[in-house]
Amino acid sequence: MSSERTYHHGDLRRAILTAALDVIATEGPAALSLRDLARRAGVSHAAPAHHFKDRTGLLTAVAAEGYALFADALAGAPDLRERGVAYVRFATTHPAHFQVMFQPDLHRADDPDLLAARARATEALRSGVVDLPSAGRGEDDRLTGVAAWSLAHGFATLLLTGNLADAMAGRDPEEAFRSLASSVFAPEGRQGS
Repeated sequence: MSSERTYHHGDLRRAILTAALDVIATEGPAALSLRDLARRAGVSHAAPAHHFKDRTGLLTAVAAEGYALFADALAGAPDLRERGVAYVRFATTHPAHFQVMFQPDLHRADDPDLLAARARATEALRSGVVDLPSAGRGEDDRLTGVAAWSLAHGFATLLLTGNLADAMAGRDPEEAFRSLASSVFAPEGRQGS
């Protein structure tokens, strides 16, 4: 009876993902153990394998969920600068997802859910570059996209790792990023000289 009750946990997949996100946020992805997550969820040590197979499967699910949430966050942004703000906001509100998403050695690159979610997020980022006025784009849209991604990802990473504490000095990260982005990319409607 006890093993049946343990197996019918409710939403075990979600419980394991939530516990994994907590561990990643506080200790990093290297600290993940399926056995520990099972203990935290109050299930047998083998139960997580029913949903994720192994640690890499779990991290792949975290990355896929992260990219899906990320794509949703970017979708509502009206322009490239605001997509960058959404990028920073996503990183600060989903730091565990953010850590795993951009470490491809942690997950299965060929996972269909991961590929679909990443493609949605990539398209949302690229559409922001296409919408820039030609004066703010440069000669190559792909390189402009890399520059925008580098700015947002670098800022978010530095923010999350505490490397901007002095520079931010109580400033709102989103407003600080808007200022940075405006100095690098021509705002909508402004013509280059």
